[in-house]
Amino acid sequence: MSLIRPAVRDDVALIPGYHSPQLDVAVRLNTNEAPEPPPADFGPRLAEALAGADWNRYPDRGAEALRTRIAEVEGTTPDRVFAANGSNEVLQSLALAYGGAGRRALTFEPTYALHSHICRVTGTEVVSEPRAEDFTLAPDTVGEAIARHRPALVFLCNPNNPTGVAEDPDTVRAALEACGETGTLLVVDEAYGQFAPWSAIELVRGVDDADAVPMVVTRTFSKTWSMAAVRLGYLLGPTWLIEDLERVALPYHLDVMTQAAGELALDYVGEMDRRVSRITEQRGWIEARLAELPVRTWPSSANFLLFRPDDGSGEEVWQALVDRGVLVRNCASWPGLEGCLRVTVGTPEENRVFIDALGLVLNIGQPPLGSAVDAHCPEER
Repeated sequence: MSLIRPAVRDDVALIPGYHSPQLDVAVRLNTNEAPEPPPADFGPRLAEALAGADWNRYPDRGAEALRTRIAEVEGTTPDRVFAANGSNEVLQSLALAYGGAGRRALTFEPTYALHSHICRVTGTEVVSEPRAEDFTLAPDTVGEAIARHRPALVFLCNPNNPTGVAEDPDTVRAALEACGETGTLLVVDEAYGQFAPWSAIELVRGVDDADAVPMVVTRTFSKTWSMAAVRLGYLLGPTWLIEDLERVALPYHLDVMTQAAGELALDYVGEMDRRVSRITEQRGWIEARLAELPVRTWPSSANFLLFRPDDGSGEEVWQALVDRGVLVRNCASWPGLEGCLRVTVGTPEENRVFIDALGLVLNIGQPPLGSAVDAHCPEER
């Protein structure tokens, strides 16, 4: 019998996958995960909650309890919350609902590569505009690009990934104004929002009619909540948008465990805030140490730092670090990021190992005692 193999869509066949290497190394600082697990009693409490689950029944289709808890923490109402399996599924749902054939999305590069990837997978045309050399974005640049391209979706990151640079509030305001004039949805990705000096959510608070604002803010439990393994994300947006997303979401897409873990995690707001402070302190230590090495760094408002060796040898440095048991993210071949590498803020010990390894790779060796930066990074408290 002669069999004909089904053909994937032509446009999908041309799309490269989006993946981070998972190598067997001692220090893995390439995926912006939280350096610590959840609090010690999180696991036992989750097991206790799941012990009473009705495993033969479908989960709450609307995830009402989870959305209510998220709304309480974020200062909004449950009908303005949409939750899904990671913020990436949230972004995919937005592209399914507002993108598609005959529509386009606008990004400002360099930025999170999955924005473009998800849009292309859903058949959405992607157009991009460049950021300034320092990776900032001027308000008039954003407004003009939206008016010219008239996209269905505009993506911004605050702070931006992989650069770590926080967007200027005036830039987001300009984008929001232009989107309102063109019938465009503004998506502000705040996967690292808890580390940033401000949030786009502030632009909606105090507005008489929040449903009139064509903007959503997406967030994740993977970073500050130490729950990358669970895959849970959410967005805050107008009620009409939540209704649209529920049309494209698969039935019962959030399982019992994910919903229970999300509800439970929100009992630890104070602990998570303290962790953000510790990570921010560690980020400052890494930044100061990088300043002593022959690399260029950019100011970061996230839990990672982007840097580039002065000689532009990002690829070689990445491999040399791997050879020494340290894995960072290789951005050297990405458009606008030639020679760049990105390092996640890890534990104090992991951060020390990274800095020591990078110094050796760059032929700097150990910093002298009594240098401007202490030879030992601050321990977590």
